[in-house]
Amino acid sequence: MAGTDIPGADEYDVTVTIDETEVRRLLGVEPADVDSADELTFAKNVFVPLTTACRYTCTYCTYFDAPGEASLLSPEEVRDILRTGADAGCTEALFTFGDDPDDRYARIHDQLADWGHDSIHTYLREVCDIALDEGLLPHSNPGDQTREQMEVVADVNASMGVMLETTADVDAHAGPRVKNPGQRLATIRTAGELGVPFTTGILVGIGEDWRDRAESLLAIREMHERYGHVQEVIVQNVVPNERSSYDRPSVETMRRVVAMARACLPEEVSVQVPPNLSPTRELLDCGVDDLGGVSPVTDDHINPEYEWPALRELEDIADEAGVPLRERLPVYRRYLPEEVGGDGDDQWVSETILDAIGSDGAAGNRYRSVLST
Repeated sequence: MAGTDIPGADEYDVTVTIDETEVRRLLGVEPADVDSADELTFAKNVFVPLTTACRYTCTYCTYFDAPGEASLLSPEEVRDILRTGADAGCTEALFTFGDDPDDRYARIHDQLADWGHDSIHTYLREVCDIALDEGLLPHSNPGDQTREQMEVVADVNASMGVMLETTADVDAHAGPRVKNPGQRLATIRTAGELGVPFTTGILVGIGEDWRDRAESLLAIREMHERYGHVQEVIVQNVVPNERSSYDRPSVETMRRVVAMARACLPEEVSVQVPPNLSPTRELLDCGVDDLGGVSPVTDDHINPEYEWPALRELEDIADEAGVPLRERLPVYRRYLPEEVGGDGDDQWVSETILDAIGSDGAAGNRYRSVLST
């Protein structure tokens, strides 16, 4: 499959060439074909839902609120949440909001203007600065971004992310405001061009088929092979919620998809499952090596009905698998130079982030302690 077969690929000038031989190989992968990881990692984060506004209306999502109902956290509210996270020993500030919310929601646009911002991205930059000031490394998931938008915030983020979800045209993305796989791939490409360590992933159970899953993983792999910036790929199952009638995929389905991801991706790219959504224990022998960001102080605001597991539960999961559990930063070691405790040869993150990690005081000590484990 060439990029022109992906919805929106022509519009965003995205070219991805899918090797049919590789598709067939991945469709034949079973859990027994991959090895278990020799350790599990996780990041300790504080979750900051900057706004519940989104231009999309995906049928499986409970995150967005309708125009007139969506909220926007103030700088003071953000600082309070971040301070609570820092006090709890978190290292990551996870900022989320819907795609270009200020384009669709007049209330959000007007509030940003009142606070001196002409876009949600300039406001994101402000709150990322607040996170750094409070001793946390920002990891932002602002949805689809243009190059200009990402350039506004890239240097104040340790890493960023967006879920590809699928390269397929699925009804779950239908409606007057359609989520576009070509645009998602363009965002992943932009991150590569700007040298931003990046998280992406696929969503399982929203109407895609097995071939779609293989092609989506291969598209992610091709982006990483071009730029080297994908640090982890999330394999996330859809979950039932108040807006969604989608069935949770079976354990057998998830085992096969996770194994497919591990067989597809380069060794250095982690395969992550979210432990509050996935049958994690049943997936560990399929190549999972990361459990993502887990918060000791805030909810999973995207999936509020599904609580984060406590650290003790993560330790039990690792013990059951017979592997160590290691905390990590939101940016992986290979993207950090040796001078701050990383093992990378090239400088990926900005001087702002390097200065934060190398700083004196409690925050810098906490970052370097995590890197030394």
